[in-house]
Amino acid sequence: MEQQYSKPQLWMLVILRVAIGWHLLYEGVVKLLNPNWSSVGYLLDSKGWFAGIFHSIAANPDVLQVADFLNIWGLILIGLGLILGLFTKASSYAGIALLALYYLSHPPLLNEIYAIPSEGNYMFVNKNLIELITLAVLILFPTGKNIGLDRFIFRNAAAK
Repeated sequence: MEQQYSKPQLWMLVILRVAIGWHLLYEGVVKLLNPNWSSVGYLLDSKGWFAGIFHSIAANPDVLQVADFLNIWGLILIGLGLILGLFTKASSYAGIALLALYYLSHPPLLNEIYAIPSEGNYMFVNKNLIELITLAVLILFPTGKNIGLDRFIFRNAAAK
């Protein structure tokens, strides 16, 4: 079923998709270009219900190396997918999964103080949760088949 949007709706959804894509892509590229980057500090700073899982990842150098690789390339590929409108639904689901891990690692709970400073003061809702929810909205209102490479991929697949 083809989604019908007004031009302003379509463009605002695409701008939203590209903005989140840019944020994720840039975060991944910055990590990739920094040879000293590691998630170890972030993982060790984890608090909340799942802190033990994140601490155990940080404690095992081999698992940490895999987690860092997946984090960097996940950010880059998800960001590119959203910007280009390439496999936008899969990119959105992958982005939700990654942002959920960030949220669970550093939940914005009352009286929790993290070594890594945040941009503001949060209670339950932070930028990770907002981007996660926004990606869920973009799954419900897909734009890649209107403006993006999905338009060419899925048009050709539907024609066969």
